[in-house]
Amino acid sequence: MNPLVADGSLCKALLVLEDGTCFDGYACGAPGEAFGEVVFNTSMVGYQEIVTDPSYAGQIVTLTYPQVGNYGVSEAAMQSDGTSLSGLVVRDMCHTPSNWQSTASLPDFLREHGVVAIEGVDTRALTLRIRSAGAMRAAISTIDLDHQSLVERVRNSPAISAHNHVADVSPRGERHVCAEPEVFADRLSALRVVAYDCGQKRGILKGLLTVGCEVTTVPYDTPAAQVLAMEPDGVFFSNGPGDPAQVGCTAQAAADILGKVPVFGICLGNQLIGMAAGAKIEKLPFGHHGGNEPVMNLLTRKVEITAQNHNFGLVFQSMGELVPQMSGGQTTHAHDLRRWVELGVAPVVRTPHMGRVRLTHVNLNDGTPEGVQFLDIPAFSVQYHPESCPGPHDSRYLFEAFARLMDAWRSQPAHAHANARAVPTDYLAIDVSDRRVGHAQAQ
Repeated sequence: MNPLVADGSLCKALLVLEDGTCFDGYACGAPGEAFGEVVFNTSMVGYQEIVTDPSYAGQIVTLTYPQVGNYGVSEAAMQSDGTSLSGLVVRDMCHTPSNWQSTASLPDFLREHGVVAIEGVDTRALTLRIRSAGAMRAAISTIDLDHQSLVERVRNSPAISAHNHVADVSPRGERHVCAEPEVFADRLSALRVVAYDCGQKRGILKGLLTVGCEVTTVPYDTPAAQVLAMEPDGVFFSNGPGDPAQVGCTAQAAADILGKVPVFGICLGNQLIGMAAGAKIEKLPFGHHGGNEPVMNLLTRKVEITAQNHNFGLVFQSMGELVPQMSGGQTTHAHDLRRWVELGVAPVVRTPHMGRVRLTHVNLNDGTPEGVQFLDIPAFSVQYHPESCPGPHDSRYLFEAFARLMDAWRSQPAHAHANARAVPTDYLAIDVSDRRVGHAQAQ
């Protein structure tokens, strides 16, 4: 039931934004105060996966679907050991869930993990405000209910880019997990992957295991030399929270690893790999958060409905000049990358230090880059989450693409220097027309 104060009434709560916008509501989580950057997530289900996603560290998450918590929480849906988000905003919180897997209500779970949350908020109005003004600093309080006072405190609070949130969620030591033998029965051994855990979700680890990987996760600040000394078949850079500029050490590790072994990155990992290749990073007005973002694979012309969670992204145009003969004869960058969708071309640029890079995926809502593939070294990355926790299964083929890249790389003579090995380029051209393939991998 809802938390009550001494006289039996509901515990009041207040949400304020740095632009002065205020919303009164009621507490539906832990008492106290939470400061962070307010964003909205458009997923219709998967609230527990969202709440336990380390990528939300430093953010107050608004769920646009009106009723939240109706199926409770369960161990199976956990994406980390706890919670990392700053706070939660909902319209209508269910305090009496009904589901055979449920072990607790969402409000009880939030209180147990110290997450301040507010319900009774007009989340439609809040979402429209964020869409027009952009993601901004905000606070939820059950203590300071004075609008003017709390707004002033929010304006004096640090921006999300002022803190290294990855350091808060990355593990302090290594962890080793191996796929079941039957998964890699067609190989002599599992594919050895070292994963930089910048806030990695459990679903991502499972995605790597389902394609026959033996995964060693390492902290975000692990030196490249230490990783390469493990002699991995591939290196993975995970999702994570905050501004990638705060984790320059991981971007440097990516720069030192690229070209030596196959590399795959998602979300923050995509940004770090892009930075290593010289790309500029921009902060999007309100980011992409939800399980229904349409993305086109320019290599297959198939549209994937994707799960995303990020406020930053790389600027493809900043990576280098177009290679006309590999870009449909085009010599000028398109401001809106949906132009390449119209042309049916996957453009290629030449970077100063990493060779040629191809744009492989484009967001059909706003024309931002969603994936790149390096053509002269074995590496690729995407901006979205292919593990579908929560979200559709359309993009699970990317784990198989990584496995194909590693198989092709290690099938070449072991004594051959990395620069002498042929770089495969067709591993991403996987037809995802049959969604059952992704569903089968998810089981």
